Amino acid sequence: MTDSTGVNAETGAALSDWDHTQQSIAKILTTPIGTRVVRRNFGSDLYDLVDLKMTRRNILAIYSASAAAIARWEPRFRMRRGQVLSLAATGRIELVIIGTYFPRGHLGDYSIAEDRTTRIAFTS
Repeated sequence: MTDSTGVNAETGAALSDWDHTQQSIAKILTTPIGTRVVRRNFGSDLYDLVDLKMTRRNILAIYSASAAAIARWEPRFRMRRGQVLSLAATGRIELVIIGTYFPRGHLGDYSIAEDRTTRIAFTS
């Protein structure tokens, strides 16, 4: 039994469970706030942060913005930690997001929890 299902944004194939959640996390983090017509507040503030000098303070702001956006828009996942894997002068950043996956979190059921990690890469 799958707990959540959706469609792969690139291929149109069916996605379920963790694969669907990973796609959702990537969509949340790579969508600048204000760019969705119907949901103006959907997305994250990462695009405002990725072009800043990568000081400890700004890296912490990236983690914070990621955690806040995921907490707001993805009930199946809670971020515990983040790690910047790579940065490029072109504005490309690659993040590792570490947290807890709740397969039935979208239904308000947090009784099943699994440790999971995902990678997100984008260019501003």
